Amino acid sequence: MHAFVETFLDHAWHVLIFPLDPNNRIYLLYIATSLAFAFGVYKFAERRAQHEGSFLRFLFPKDVWSHPSAWLDVRYFFFHQLIGHFLLLGFGAGLTSLFFGWVTGGASITEVASRGNESGIPDLVLAVGYMFVALIIIDFIGWYMHYLQHKVPVLWQFHKVHHSAEVMHPLSNYREHPVDNLAYGVFVGIGYGVVNGVAVNVVGHLPGMPSLLGVPLLMLAFNLFGYNLRHSHIWLRWPGVWSKVFPSPAHHHIHHSCHPDHIDKNFAFMFPFWDVIFKTYHMPQDNRDVKFGVPEYDGKDLDSCINLYVVPFRDAYRLLRKPKTANDNAVAQTPLPLEEHGQP
Repeated sequence: MHAFVETFLDHAWHVLIFPLDPNNRIYLLYIATSLAFAFGVYKFAERRAQHEGSFLRFLFPKDVWSHPSAWLDVRYFFFHQLIGHFLLLGFGAGLTSLFFGWVTGGASITEVASRGNESGIPDLVLAVGYMFVALIIIDFIGWYMHYLQHKVPVLWQFHKVHHSAEVMHPLSNYREHPVDNLAYGVFVGIGYGVVNGVAVNVVGHLPGMPSLLGVPLLMLAFNLFGYNLRHSHIWLRWPGVWSKVFPSPAHHHIHHSCHPDHIDKNFAFMFPFWDVIFKTYHMPQDNRDVKFGVPEYDGKDLDSCINLYVVPFRDAYRLLRKPKTANDNAVAQTPLPLEEHGQP
């Protein structure tokens, strides 16, 4: 019991210092760069007479911060991080280690990580190559898992928690159901285990990714380029083809929008070209049609921390008990993007 309490208190302290940890999305530097991008959007809107008032009012509009959904996200952040994430602690890392051993024939990932580079390939080349290959593969796994969470009805019952926010701010990013976290933990953990195992089999050791502040450079750039505006009211899209290469906040706004043209679009996390390849990419010029929320919900069910946990289980149970209709069969037979492109 003492060890349990100690572990929980360590976890709680880790949650409290999220703003000081570069591995967390609300790290102060990421917040600062998002504010810089927000100020650019504010000045642009001001010049075009599309906004009046101070920058502070632009950042904290009344229609966002007077909405119950905004404050539910604040409460749920602590509730979910302290309970749901504590219960899932170490799950993904365990799967990574398990599948790494399977791919390498039983090798220990901690022992292999200490090996030197004997491949003859310069360390920097290996590190950069490994970073791009690993993150692109993991991002594809995340993209496809995200697609399934929208297209498989039972998975959607849990994923809709994240989409139930009717207004958004950076802590809305953490409005996730534990089953969602578990699903990502399983698939991403397995993905990292396999990728790392293959890397060791190919080059003889586990390359490190080039990092700054303990964060791989590619992930650092992703976080620095306005990450915290992805869950916000501030519309920012990159010009031209860049929106198809690197994710802008607008890319994710469209994903959260319940406008008919936006539903089931923009599933990618880091690389929007997955959406381009599988024809789920959509990027309008402005956000006039963007409205956050879940189309089939009025917000009354998912209106408390407990309900955000419990209601998806209730709805999944009802869905599984409901007799199948012809329409359900038609949905179940809808091909996934990979099948449409002739891939397994």
